[in-house]
Amino acid sequence: MSSLSLSLLGAAREAADAQVPGLVDHEFASRLGAKDHTLWGQAAEDEASKRLGWVALFEDSRALLPRIAQLREELAAEGVNRVVLAGMGGSSLAPEVICGTEGLELIVLDSTDPQQVGKALKDLERTVLVVSSKSGSTVETDSQRRIVQRAFTEAGIDAASRTVVVTDPGSPMQEQSQQAGVRAIFEADPSVGGRYSALTAFGLVPSGLAGADLEALLDDAEDALEVLTEDDDSNPALQLGAAIGGTSPLRNKLVIVNSGSPLVGLGAWIEQLVAESTGKEGTGVLPVIVGDGEPELTRDADDVLVVELIDAESDEGSSVDGDTADTVVSPHVVRTGGSLGAQFLLWEVAIAVAGSLLNINPFDQPDVESAKEAARGLLDSPAPAEQESVQDGAVAISVSGDESLLSSGQTSVAEAVQALLTRIPAHGYLAVMAYLDRLGEAELEEIRPHLSQVAGRPVTFGWGPRFLHSTGQFHKGGPHVGAFLQITADSDTDIDVPERPFTLSELISAQAAGDAQVLAEHGMPVLRLHLKDRAAGLQQVIDAINSL
Repeated sequence: MSSLSLSLLGAAREAADAQVPGLVDHEFASRLGAKDHTLWGQAAEDEASKRLGWVALFEDSRALLPRIAQLREELAAEGVNRVVLAGMGGSSLAPEVICGTEGLELIVLDSTDPQQVGKALKDLERTVLVVSSKSGSTVETDSQRRIVQRAFTEAGIDAASRTVVVTDPGSPMQEQSQQAGVRAIFEADPSVGGRYSALTAFGLVPSGLAGADLEALLDDAEDALEVLTEDDDSNPALQLGAAIGGTSPLRNKLVIVNSGSPLVGLGAWIEQLVAESTGKEGTGVLPVIVGDGEPELTRDADDVLVVELIDAESDEGSSVDGDTADTVVSPHVVRTGGSLGAQFLLWEVAIAVAGSLLNINPFDQPDVESAKEAARGLLDSPAPAEQESVQDGAVAISVSGDESLLSSGQTSVAEAVQALLTRIPAHGYLAVMAYLDRLGEAELEEIRPHLSQVAGRPVTFGWGPRFLHSTGQFHKGGPHVGAFLQITADSDTDIDVPERPFTLSELISAQAAGDAQVLAEHGMPVLRLHLKDRAAGLQQVIDAINSL
């Protein structure tokens, strides 16, 4: 049985009270359930008409389950029980949450860092590779596939027999996979965009092969759908969508904290859904993932709304007047909990609602491509001249978009970061973008709360290139009020990409440089800290920021 709770306080409650009656009169929820593509205005009609399959997917999704279960049994009989997932954004975030919540092993390859990718190339005798991409053209996923398949071959394993593909029907990837004779191809619903694909083949295949209870996940979501598509003032999706997109003035920083939720990593999935769906045309809502007691929760800012993810089974916070946790100072709070399937659909419907209130199309991502194009241009061109930089120990310091950052003689990491913090606008934010190993160098995330404390503003932390498929859309398409701290590194090891004219180090360098170039073209400051010695530089950056 699905569980779902929602409580709203302060500006969140005021927005729901102001906006939900109009949404009910407009029959927004039932029209969404009927796949009405006119809900977001004329400009969005074409895209929306192709992207509403997620509201009616249960029959098709359930039809996949016997085949997934059979494949898992076949693989287990061969001693194959380790799932490596190559996929970016919506193709990997939902499986990561599903498996994390159930305590199942799933190795997610969503990086082009050679150190991180190299660590996944082990235990191949018990490994199956799931390649998830709507088209197959995503450079990260294509590179990961080539590298893992080569590793299989070098280990004496037939790569095709260990490769499972999830893609749209008729895609180039489907055709190529058929020719290669891979173990299995699962066709996804082409009318569902990546970030809304949690309950389609993209979410279900890798999770099911890892052992997740897919029946329960779909049951919980289907139970919730009936409530979420009702034209009723109590509809939690209408209320949540109104709270996110309907505050006045807009509270466009959504600070998300896990306050006891058993849903592991749900915040990262919400982050992508919200940022990529809303961050465009100069507006949108920026998700900021924080930990309990961190600075964004201990101050009340007029552009911030706090979301607490709770355990609905043990928390009494389902009342609209529920108390917030002791660590949350802001009186403007959303609290929500429930089963994972219900939460997936709650947030998907709510963001569709918020998109309507923000007058944007929640189903496109027009600015994601700009960084991809810049990266491709850098890969295709001769090696550019080294960017002018200042050397401080193991770290090379350079800037884009605001050359004055280093014009006052800043020669140390601490001085350069301090100068960047002064460039954050009054209602702006700082984004830390780390093109490193998010598993092996996770300690870098600890700089985020300290930077927020010093800056007095929200700070996001994203691992590159993963974040480019998430908050990267907001950075470029949303309000241009960000300051950006980019951290890159040399690597002791590198991996060439089979049949491609670049290595992973070259690819991740081009991705970082391309994104910085686009941000600078939008007039926003980017401070780059490049670790010439990876281990020493990482510690130097952490120490310098902690000294502020």
